[in-house]
Amino acid sequence: MATGYARGVVYIHSAPRALCPHLEWAVGRAIGRAVNFEWSDQPVQEGTRRAEFYWDGPVGTGAALATAIRGWEHLRFEVSEDPTPRSDGGRWLHTPDLGIHYAQTDAAGNIVIGEDRIRYAMEIAAGSAVELQRELDVALGSAWDEELEPFRHAGDDARVVWLHKVG
Repeated sequence: MATGYARGVVYIHSAPRALCPHLEWAVGRAIGRAVNFEWSDQPVQEGTRRAEFYWDGPVGTGAALATAIRGWEHLRFEVSEDPTPRSDGGRWLHTPDLGIHYAQTDAAGNIVIGEDRIRYAMEIAAGSAVELQRELDVALGSAWDEELEPFRHAGDDARVVWLHKVG
């Protein structure tokens, strides 16, 4: 059976300057070819840089990329893998304080929470609406999104890239 082909994006939201070439090497190793990022200063955190890298490769490359760059301290990133007709998409978020979070995504980019995770949240909540909301926030990666949001806005002045049609 042939492996499907996927594409996605690596967003390095903040990385110390000294780490930048190591990140390029790690991403290149994960996708099997040398890469060069277009780095710019990250205005939210002095002394750090940011970059976006659009990739394509076999299904599962997003997981390989997230694994390749997740071990460094002081690094904020997200990796996305678009869904294909044969596979779900994914989104990996990482912050120094929270570590890594993975979420499955659908064709529209929405996070998909599985039935077992919802049942777990309901069990843990034991009838408490506040606790259920907390558990669903964890499943959605809300804390990661909150921490990364200011870093994402630093790229608002970046060039526009049109997304590809999925499916």
